[in-house]
Amino acid sequence: ITYGSVIKLMHVKTKVRLHSHDMPYGSGSGQQSVTGFPNVDDSNSYWIVRAALDSSAKQGNTIESGSVIRLQHMLTRKWLHSHLHASPLSGNLEVSCFGSDSESDTGDHWRLEIEGGGKTWRQDQKIRLQHLDTSGFLHSHKKKYTRIPGGQQEVCGVREKRAENVWLAAEGVYLPVAENKGTQ
Repeated sequence: ITYGSVIKLMHVKTKVRLHSHDMPYGSGSGQQSVTGFPNVDDSNSYWIVRAALDSSAKQGNTIESGSVIRLQHMLTRKWLHSHLHASPLSGNLEVSCFGSDSESDTGDHWRLEIEGGGKTWRQDQKIRLQHLDTSGFLHSHKKKYTRIPGGQQEVCGVREKRAENVWLAAEGVYLPVAENKGTQ
């Protein structure tokens, strides 16, 4: 997986895809909601892997364990975000989408941890994403919303490592690794 790849993240334990759509939370921040979506064939589950704000990483660069990344929702162009608001169902840390192509902040920074000691992020490799500002791990569980259609489940942040905060890159468009070409 390289910067610029467009991926779907699958929650390992429940098999839902990280999902967002232009629907705000009715509580907490009121920002764009993020859920776990049960169907594979949904265009609202695509995320573009971007570098951190202060990074010199370029499109096509590989992503190493420990790297700070941002995930941009492909259709709404908002960033996967977290903060200290309570999540609607479990009262954990709310995960939302916020900003735009030109508006992003450190609330959009997530540290990549590859499970099992891998060095660079590969497809179908188990990972955790830890939010820098809150220390919460991207997390989901079987609690489902009743008002959001499709039996979508809550995505939130929790401050401890659990089996429910492991994800993997499933479907997507993966860019080839950029070759470093010297100047002549």
